[in-house]
Order: sequence, then C-alpha cells, then structure tokens
Amino acid sequence: MNDLPPRPPVPLERAREHVIRELCEHYAHDSLDDRQLEERLDRAHSAVSLQELDALVSDLPALRPETSPAIHPAQAEEVRERQTVIAVMGGAMRKGSWVPPKHLHVFAIMGGAELDFREARFGPGIVEVTVFAMMGGVEITVPPGVRVEVEGIAIMGAFDSREEGQPPAGPSVPVIRIGGFALMGGVEIRTRLPGESKRDARRRARLERREMRRLNRGG
Repeated sequence: MNDLPPRPPVPLERAREHVIRELCEHYAHDSLDDRQLEERLDRAHSAVSLQELDALVSDLPALRPETSPAIHPAQAEEVRERQTVIAVMGGAMRKGSWVPPKHLHVFAIMGGAELDFREARFGPGIVEVTVFAMMGGVEITVPPGVRVEVEGIAIMGAFDSREEGQPPAGPSVPVIRIGGFALMGGVEIRTRLPGESKRDARRRARLERREMRRLNRGG
C-alpha cells in the first residue's frame, strides 16, 4: 500500500513556482529583507492552497512596469536581413527598442560590444548572432522568455552562458542562436529583467536556483 501523500494538483504547483520566483524578484529589488524572504519562502513551500500563496505577495508593492518580461513583436517587413556591429579598440552598443536582424555579425577586436535584447522587438524566425572576438569582449543580455542556443568556439577565451530555465521551444518563443569564435576574448550571455542591474540579477538567479532545487526535492 502506498502511504505517500498525493501530489498536489498541477495548478497549485505552478502557482507555487510563480510565487517563489516573484518573492525572489522582490528580494532582488529590496522589497524584502533576509528574514522576511526566508519566512515567506518557507510558507510558500508548505502552502496547500492558492489563497495561501496569494497572501504571500498581496501586501508587497507592485513591481516596476519595466521589470515585466513581456516580449515585444515586430512586423516581418521591419526585420533586416543582416546587420554588422563593429567595436575595434572602442565600444559599440545595441539596446532599447531595436529590431534585431535575421543575421547579426559582431566584431570586437581589442574593444567591447554590448547587445541588450531586453526591450528589443523580435520579428518571426530565429535571430542568428555570429561573433568574432579577439582580445575583446561581447556582452549579450536577454530577457526571460527568449530561448538562447550557444555553439561558440573559444581559444584562450570563453563563451560563458548560463542556460538554465530556458523556455520550451515553440512558435511564439523568440530564439537567439549565438555562435562564432573568441580568441583571447570572451562572449558573456546573461538573462536579466528589464531595468534590473547585474547585481540584482545575480542575486535573483542564485535564489531562484536554490529554491527550484528545493521545490524539486519536495521542500
């Protein structure tokens, strides 16, 4: 006879995961201190109803609108076939409400390039990013909800990507495929919410990884 307690219904599990992520985000934005966060996370793991979960975030301030991970669409005719970003002994940047092309070539030679996709307007299909970094670096920032595929070659350098928590593939999910070559240089890919600092993003990511592991172990 199986004495294990029944698994909670899927909607409750999904709500629990959503609330845990929201609590981590509030902590990253200093709405909760260490003690308050730990207390609410413990209650989230032990909650047995949607009402209990809702109560854990109902008294918290609304998150800033710019932290919404909404993906902004672009019309197919707005998407260029290809574009080049060059940073030679200097810097180059793409950020804000821009439309990534189908094929984006990035050259960073003794310089640095930054590609920020958090407010980008994605057209249909895959965005192919090809990087050549020599004694330089490329920093790529994507919002949650965008799928990132990385296949780069590095010699005395690195393609540094943390791809946990990737959204499942689907027709409505933007895909950025990053490849290329780094020689004594580096390519860094990170997921951050719009308006989120590097420090806040690292803190939130550490918390979310810890709590998701705890959730998968059953508390």
